[in-house]
Amino acid sequence: MLAKPTNLSPTRFNKHVYLVTENGQQPKDKGPDLPFWLKIKLQPFQTLLVGLFVSKENFTAFSLFCFCSNACFLACFLLELTEYTKCPWHYTSVMNLNLSHPFLAKAVQAFNPLRIRVGGSLQDQVLYNVGNLKSPCHPFQKMKDGLFGFSKGCLHMERWDELNRFFKETGVMVTFGLNALHGRHKIKRNLWGGDWDSSNAQDFMKYTISKGHHIDSWEFGNELSGHGSRVLDVMSHHMYNLGAGVDPKLVSKILNPDHLNKAAYTFGNLTHVIRRHGPWSSAWVGESGGAYNSGSARVSNTFVNSFWYLDQLGMSSKYHTKVYCRQTLIGGNYGLLNATTFVPNPDYYSALLWHRLMGKVVLSVESDASPFLRSYAHCSKGRAGVTLLVINLSNQTKFMMNVQNSINLKLAVNEQNITRDGFTHTLKKAFSWVGTKASDEALFREEYHLTPKDGYLQSRTMVLNGIPLEFTGARNIPSLHPVHVDVKSPISVSPLSIAFIVFPNFEAPACG
Repeated sequence: MLAKPTNLSPTRFNKHVYLVTENGQQPKDKGPDLPFWLKIKLQPFQTLLVGLFVSKENFTAFSLFCFCSNACFLACFLLELTEYTKCPWHYTSVMNLNLSHPFLAKAVQAFNPLRIRVGGSLQDQVLYNVGNLKSPCHPFQKMKDGLFGFSKGCLHMERWDELNRFFKETGVMVTFGLNALHGRHKIKRNLWGGDWDSSNAQDFMKYTISKGHHIDSWEFGNELSGHGSRVLDVMSHHMYNLGAGVDPKLVSKILNPDHLNKAAYTFGNLTHVIRRHGPWSSAWVGESGGAYNSGSARVSNTFVNSFWYLDQLGMSSKYHTKVYCRQTLIGGNYGLLNATTFVPNPDYYSALLWHRLMGKVVLSVESDASPFLRSYAHCSKGRAGVTLLVINLSNQTKFMMNVQNSINLKLAVNEQNITRDGFTHTLKKAFSWVGTKASDEALFREEYHLTPKDGYLQSRTMVLNGIPLEFTGARNIPSLHPVHVDVKSPISVSPLSIAFIVFPNFEAPACG
């Protein structure tokens, strides 16, 4: 047995629950002889939904972000417990996702590699049909007194093998969420107690190893909380800072810089807790979809959601987050792929551009320009240079940025307020980004400007440099080409648009 918590509770959304080890001590019995042993996670005592990843930490420096498929075992049934009347998940669960769909493999391979988290709300109800399982292994059924209203469900090894073949063929790094409630008993509503029976998990992990399936990291339970002493490798928290998917004010929240800034409090608190109580560990966002309850059918799968998504990636990186796991790759309204056609939604391309352009090292960006101009900078990925992400939340201000100093790359921001009568006034403010030097050979910069099709913020089609991002004639993911601009010319960021600006030969001290 890996641990002996006295009681614990699953949670959803903003509830506080805790798992406590006996006397708050690390258990002596570390369980089976496996590549990693599972450890009970710490609880940061704040509004966080906490999970545990035991990870072979292969991300160095500051940040590397991937989005993840949180492929829930019974997502559609779970929606029956909410106020939603139509299931937006269709056939996208671990049990029934069409792994042979050609769009799925192409979408995953474009990242090369992509981390996928397999888990979700009912992972603590999943039995693995392998070894000496002591109870029947049946499909999920509705059950009044069960966790989230459902019985235990079965993952067959034939399906597990199919999933791993897909993962191997597409270069996926897998994080798997284990059932942390097996063997425990329900004390009262949302509170479980007793010892964890690790035998089924042990048999499942042994089977996985015997088949040569590579699992990068194991998550212990879904949204279970606890505390202890020196017992974790990774602190994972779930974030849905936009609220419920049915909220009619979702768009206004996304475009409100004050609302987006609130997430910094959560990231900052978690950073403080880790530094104080577990400086050997790292922070992951284990699940985030913006709006919970599957997101919004008219917001989460449209262009406007990318303002929130890219801002989250930029902000979390500033707080040393190692992995950002997007809810979901496919499934729900917030899926990066359409749940029925597998065609990418706008956030897919936002994630792909971030993945390809933004390196691990985060650079400081300071600005006294409008709060509606949000900016983040990283060393460029896989090459020399620096990449700047600029997000313009204003619906009437175009920002013009001019390079003032090629050594420090100081940019003057010219705010042009646009009304029906044209430009009404101009304000110049300082925008500084400090580096060491820039090569005289850098004649051009690369620009990726993202806008919605036809200017409609809730369009499901993203436009890159004036070209709609749609499947090619061969049904492939479209190429993401920049425009090349004289490095000394002004940078223009239109109202309600997003831009990645790459300075290929600019050198910052941290980029090495």
